[in-house]
Amino acid sequence: MLILCSQSQSRALLLKEAGIDFIQKSVDFDEEQIVTTIAKDFVYTASKGKMEAAERLYGLDMPLLTADSVIATQSGEILRKPKSMEEAKEILLKQSGATISIISSMHYKTKKMLLVDTSATHYRFAPFDENDLEAYLQSGEWEGKAGGCMVEGFCKKYIEYVDGLESTARGLQVEVLKPWLFFSEE
Repeated sequence: MLILCSQSQSRALLLKEAGIDFIQKSVDFDEEQIVTTIAKDFVYTASKGKMEAAERLYGLDMPLLTADSVIATQSGEILRKPKSMEEAKEILLKQSGATISIISSMHYKTKKMLLVDTSATHYRFAPFDENDLEAYLQSGEWEGKAGGCMVEGFCKKYIEYVDGLESTARGLQVEVLKPWLFFSEE
């Protein structure tokens, strides 16, 4: 049993699908304080900050798991969670017909060990249909999502190519985590 220190339903679903027992509790960490523009450094810093906050809040009586994900364009621009429909459209248009990278970092900590992993999955998307994009924007499903969409949602039908683990793109590289759970049992 571990504590998933995240409100992400996607991460919770990944753990359930992998048969990993957990309870879900959130932590407060202000990602706006991170100043780097390098995607892998951003997610590492965010996941580490969440871990430090979780350890202060919950201790290590149960193993703690934190994670963060961002989307980066080919030029390295980080596509964060849009704050408005206009920003969501702008961010989604940067992904339409383009190659993007979804970068996730996780920290898993017990009394005896710390596992840190930062991984990327790369996608090539076909151009988004204008009417489909508008309907998606109106649905509000983009809210709270890095890059404004999820590869298992709106973007799925536009995937032309993928390189990497789907779980990394969904926010938590469970294939990396799962083998370490055996070693962390006390």
